[in-house]
Amino acid sequence: MIASAPSSQRNIRDFARQKLAQPIVFVDTETTGTGREDEIIEIAVVDRGGSLLVNSLVKPSRPIPAETTAVHGITNEMVQKAPAWPILWQTVRTHLLGKTVAAYNSDFDFRLMQQSHARYRLAWRENLQLLDIMKVYADFRGIWDPNRRSMRYFKLEEAGRYFQIDLGNEHRAAADALLARAVLMAIAEERD
Repeated sequence: MIASAPSSQRNIRDFARQKLAQPIVFVDTETTGTGREDEIIEIAVVDRGGSLLVNSLVKPSRPIPAETTAVHGITNEMVQKAPAWPILWQTVRTHLLGKTVAAYNSDFDFRLMQQSHARYRLAWRENLQLLDIMKVYADFRGIWDPNRRSMRYFKLEEAGRYFQIDLGNEHRAAADALLARAVLMAIAEERD
């Protein structure tokens, strides 16, 4: 006999199903770093069906540090002919408005969007409906972190392994957006 999921897991599955029933897109970014002056150098937007709506490198205003390139493999040469953030944002924005915008660690991705705007002195006027899949997954797993006094956060690749998803975390925007999508679908018990 298979035991049923704990009620909190059932509630989280229901929540994930509700979010997937709404217009939703999945976003991931790669950046020049994690600090307050860093900016986006790659962005992907994926729809519910797994189609790439946006998958683009972004030319930053400053060089990419070597230690950052070592993480995601994006070099200064690769972004030389890419569009700058203000140009690409117009396309990205059309795919985000009116939808739930889901990302794994959305706080980071959207802080970097705002920082990229600020780098070009663009006002951030967006009121996006965000969904942080990392927090949903943390609640789903239900492992308490006494240091943070909340549920333990897991890396994206750990969430993928937990659900035995055959997509790696490549630290590239498209692959990671697809993996985040697969994690939310696995939480909702919807598989491709």
